[in-house]
Amino acid sequence: MAVDMLPVIVVMGVSGCGKSTIASLLAARLGRVYLDADDLHSPAAIAKMASGMPLTDDDRGPWLERVGARIAEGEESGFRTVVACSALRRRYRDTIRTQAGVPVFFVHLTGANELLAERMRARTGHYMPASLLASQLTTLEPLQEDEAGTALDIAAADDIAAAALRAIESVRT
Repeated sequence: MAVDMLPVIVVMGVSGCGKSTIASLLAARLGRVYLDADDLHSPAAIAKMASGMPLTDDDRGPWLERVGARIAEGEESGFRTVVACSALRRRYRDTIRTQAGVPVFFVHLTGANELLAERMRARTGHYMPASLLASQLTTLEPLQEDEAGTALDIAAADDIAAAALRAIESVRT
């Protein structure tokens, strides 16, 4: 599999679905740079989420532009990224695609609300409280037919990274 022939990958979904884990596994398997979009949030946005308040579209706009710009910077430097980013709405994904300027393949990790809440309660050291899961689920817009990507159930896949790679291999840039 020629890495340079595959699109940029964004692993998306609500908090607790395993975006960071799967994106870092994919990056390692593909020899790419891993980027956690959470690292690009402003201190104000992190404080807002940590206090239990969901972000607005106005809060998210500059962040999503930074995510897409970081993808573009990688492309200009000769490397492709695998990004962990919630990318909950179509317009958020459109912003990432526009800023990146290259084809992007989305791996949407899905799961039962109870499983997601359980995972969020079990993790430590993360600013996103489980109380914000409901707002993320309300915001979430699944991938549309015209968006390059695949949806994978986190409870059903034995090896989510392998399933994602099979889906990604079907798309060449």
